[in-house]
Amino acid sequence: MIELKNFAAIGNEIALAWEDGSENYVTLDELRKACPCAKCKGEPDAMGRILRPQVFYTPKSFNLVRYQVVGGYAIQLFWADGHSSGIYTYDLLRQL
Repeated sequence: MIELKNFAAIGNEIALAWEDGSENYVTLDELRKACPCAKCKGEPDAMGRILRPQVFYTPKSFNLVRYQVVGGYAIQLFWADGHSSGIYTYDLLRQL
């Protein structure tokens, strides 16, 4: 796994600088819609079927309030609408 070297919110996107020298930019809209938490992406029931919830967004849903690093593998994002349960792994951030 490649480590995240630096992270910054710039306007309506985030800039990610990686240990290997590469960089990528992801819009806040794209980040929020890719939230990996069970409330956004669903979770399996007892039979293993993924129950996908219907997610509703407001303008505040795409305003990033703050973030924090989780261990050495992810970032937790805090949105203006109060949502903050998504843990974005470095692998997911690179894919986006």
